[in-house]
Amino acid sequence: MVKSISNFQLGGKRVGIVGLGNIGLHIATRLHAMGCIISYTSRTMKPHVTFPFYPTIHQLVANSDILVISCALTEQTHHMIDREVLLVLGKEGVIVNIARGAIINEKELVECLVKGEIGGAGLDVFENEPNFPEELFKLDNVVLTPHHGAVTEEACRNLYDHMCKNLDAFLSNKPLGAFGLQEFNGI
Repeated sequence: MVKSISNFQLGGKRVGIVGLGNIGLHIATRLHAMGCIISYTSRTMKPHVTFPFYPTIHQLVANSDILVISCALTEQTHHMIDREVLLVLGKEGVIVNIARGAIINEKELVECLVKGEIGGAGLDVFENEPNFPEELFKLDNVVLTPHHGAVTEEACRNLYDHMCKNLDAFLSNKPLGAFGLQEFNGI
């Protein structure tokens, strides 16, 4: 079990990323720059990505110290992270979920954390938001945060500016602009 988040070294850790879309790729790039060894699983292998690809979650987790969840919630990903996957992650393993709560079987996650069967968790999404298991508050190896990392003053201003430009474009019968990560200041 992770004894303390404050003395947890990130560099050199094997980080498996579940879902290497736009956000997952940004996470991978940042973690790689911090010295982490990155691998991933996704619906498809990304030909432009040089990180190792594992076709299944089981192969990925068997080669990871940390598992970062950044995929969409679908019928296929609902409870994809279950007790079996968590036990492979192991007593030193850490799971981080920034995607959707129901990707992890939350009841089984809490059980594994309480029993010390996984090292720790970082969660900013929960299966039954806004409610979440009270047991998580009592655990020293869990970090809980609200899911609003992109709600900064700058990001809100950029969203407002973009909506105004699109409203002007719409009223002038011009094409609308797409809203992407660059408007969220690279998050």
